[in-house]
Amino acid sequence: MSGIAGLDSGEILRLIREQQVSALEVVRECLARVDTMDGRIHAVLRLNPRAEDEARSQDRDIHASRAGPLAGIPVAVKDNLLTDGLETTCASRILSGFVPTRDATAVARLKAAGAVVICKTNLDEFAMGSSTENSAFGPTRNPWDLERVPGGSSGGSAAAVAAGFAPMALGSDTGGSVRQPAAFCGVVGLKPTYGRVSRSGLVAFGSSLDQIGPITATVADAARALAAMAGPDLLDSTSSPAPVDDYIGSLDGGVKGMRIGLPREYFGEGIDSEIAGAVRHAAERLEGEGARVEEVSLPHTRYAIPTYYLIATAEASSNLARYDGVRFGMRLDPRGRLGEMYRATRGAGFGAEVKRRILLGTYALSAGYRDAFYGKAQRVRALLRRDFEIVFDSGVDVLLCPTTPTTAFRVGAKIDDPLAMYLSDICTATPSLAGVPAISVPIGLSSSHLPIAAQLIGGDFSEALLLRTAAVLERLFGRLIPPAPEGAAPGPGRRT
Repeated sequence: MSGIAGLDSGEILRLIREQQVSALEVVRECLARVDTMDGRIHAVLRLNPRAEDEARSQDRDIHASRAGPLAGIPVAVKDNLLTDGLETTCASRILSGFVPTRDATAVARLKAAGAVVICKTNLDEFAMGSSTENSAFGPTRNPWDLERVPGGSSGGSAAAVAAGFAPMALGSDTGGSVRQPAAFCGVVGLKPTYGRVSRSGLVAFGSSLDQIGPITATVADAARALAAMAGPDLLDSTSSPAPVDDYIGSLDGGVKGMRIGLPREYFGEGIDSEIAGAVRHAAERLEGEGARVEEVSLPHTRYAIPTYYLIATAEASSNLARYDGVRFGMRLDPRGRLGEMYRATRGAGFGAEVKRRILLGTYALSAGYRDAFYGKAQRVRALLRRDFEIVFDSGVDVLLCPTTPTTAFRVGAKIDDPLAMYLSDICTATPSLAGVPAISVPIGLSSSHLPIAAQLIGGDFSEALLLRTAAVLERLFGRLIPPAPEGAAPGPGRRT
């Protein structure tokens, strides 16, 4: 059997259902593709040694007519999500050797639906970065151009899907870490409403911002993954009891009669003109499908980046205090003294970007500064959320804007300039601060043959509407599949 690369989960499920292929054959082909190509991409940190056995189990369930809706579908999992019996490091030395005894709820629900975890993927250490260059295990490369970054922090998951290692992957999104790498790698990335997917088992970065989301080959795959994961969870008090919509059934609704807003603040200074033009062209195509497009304003957008980097770093400072060499992971104990053990373990275990964010967050929370920085940032966050509420209360259904200000930049171009790196999140941080859902969808290639993506933003729990609109964009612009790296198995090229 061959030819799984480039197929989405719906096509794979059809082949399995028609007995043209087994789950074991699908998983073996994906593992073989990792073996052939990942030496150049470095999207994968470790393979699941039980993947073939789990695929055989799915084949037995399929033959016994008790299979779940994702039976046999390979899935890659970002390495900040707990996986039972499989090392979870957050791409950090400080967690080396940490093997969880349970799955994150999102992982468990995908497995319950029949998905097979094939690997753990690379990321910026503790999800802190926008390029996957901050990993303790080395950077991931973009399958479209190995000299460019795949985005971050879920760059390994996005690169794995783009390279055909799996049709579906899990990432986490704190300020854009699902959507930005999906945009850079030409795949689909969905950040659900805060609370839509349980955070239980996600290693915390910014607890009021973090949300697990799928990175997938197609919009339909994102709908399938979300359908499996969404819903309340007793293990996460922030998960929402709101009803779960029929995400898959909503895909064919079209956009006729919808009101789509173009927020003017997302088309100004700092946004590459080619990207802005491509998104405006996408708006024109949606008008041709019967939507009404109008310009709107989110006036506090210019405060999003400083607000995000105050709140996220403050929460990171608190969350990462638990990594002290006592409870799990790495421990250095040079003289047997507690204070020196803390300093040695944290000094050697954390990378430069994580240390920078811990220091920023600790300062923002320190005596005399907490209200001036963290407190004020929370008040501005409320204004940012209110901007969205006003627009959606006015009757706008969905917002359309760029996902990223540029296409994928070169490896090393921004790693020594933290401010330039932080500005990579300029289009994605605001929906994260507001807690609203957003999805990135590829809409073509730049003049440099790199993916360009549009971002759709909706009101609370409007994922079904976002997926429906994204499906129209996907139909209008087609999918993007990169060429295989030199020396690897040939890829299918661009598919329309």
